Order: sequence, then structure tokens, then C-alpha cells
Amino acid sequence: MKLLYFGDIVGKAGRRAMLTHLPLLKEKYAPDFVMANGENAAHGFGITAKICTSFFEAGIDVITLGNHAWDQREIMTYIQNEPRLIRPLNYPETTPGAGAGLFEARNGARVYVAQVMGKLFMDPLDDPFEAVEKCFSKITLGETADCIALDIHAEATSEKMAMAHLLDGRVSLVAG
Repeated sequence: MKLLYFGDIVGKAGRRAMLTHLPLLKEKYAPDFVMANGENAAHGFGITAKICTSFFEAGIDVITLGNHAWDQREIMTYIQNEPRLIRPLNYPETTPGAGAGLFEARNGARVYVAQVMGKLFMDPLDDPFEAVEKCFSKITLGETADCIALDIHAEATSEKMAMAHLLDGRVSLVAG
């Protein structure tokens, strides 16, 4: 399975670059599934429904968020009806949207995408490791999903590496 992942798309220049290069990358690599972190797509401050729509129309299958998820207030309503827009798992359970979802790739594979936010040098949230363990206790690579991808949005590389070590052999991708 081929998975294409775009890291943090920032502002108009980032959107333009992704939208310009995505068709070329799709043609060259023929990805089965495309993910993008869009939490800074609206001029570096969140994402809007209009930007989400343009990303989905361009061929992005899932958009993940992070600590700037709610900078554009309109997204709070939009995310409730758009399962392809994923917020951090470790936000409180009453937060709009979902922190993970199961999707079908172009080749028919089941792709489970989750997003979590680190704690070090970030806003205080629930423990990302506990949130990931709870989430992935119900998902097994090769059984309930053919591919599992975790987008971790964190400031500290050590936190990202610790998450990758925790999930080694249990997921297909840890990126962020």
C-alpha cells in the first residue's frame, strides 16, 4: 500500500504548493491514500471549511489537526459533520469531532488514522500515550485495519520518538 503524507501545510504558500504538487505526486507515485496536517492552513491559524473542501476535492483523504485546531471558530461546527477531519485524540471527550477514524483507501484497504498532540511545551491536555493506548486497544494492524497511521503534533522530538517506540510493530506510520 502506498501512503502519501503532507506535514504541516502553512498558509497560502503551503496550500498553493500542496495543491500544485499533489497532482504530479499522485501521477508519479499513485498513492492509495493521502493524508495532510492542515492545522495551520488558514494563514498559520487553523483551517476553514472552504480550505478543507479544496483539499478534499484535490484528493486529500484525511486532514489532521493540532493545537491550532480551533483558531477558526467555524471549524467547530464543520468537524461535527466531517469524519475526514481529525482532531487530537487527547482533547476532552466532549470536544467536537473525532480523534481517529477508519477509512477506505483507493485499493480497498482499511486505513485507520489517528492524531494526538504532545504535552511538552504545548497546551495542557490529557496524556497522549494513554490516549493512544486506549484508542489502539481496539485496533489491530492486519486484523481491523490494513494500515494504521498516527499523526503526532508535538514540539519535542523526544516525545515523538517515544511515541514511535511505543507503537513500533503496531502501526504502519508515525509522523508529525
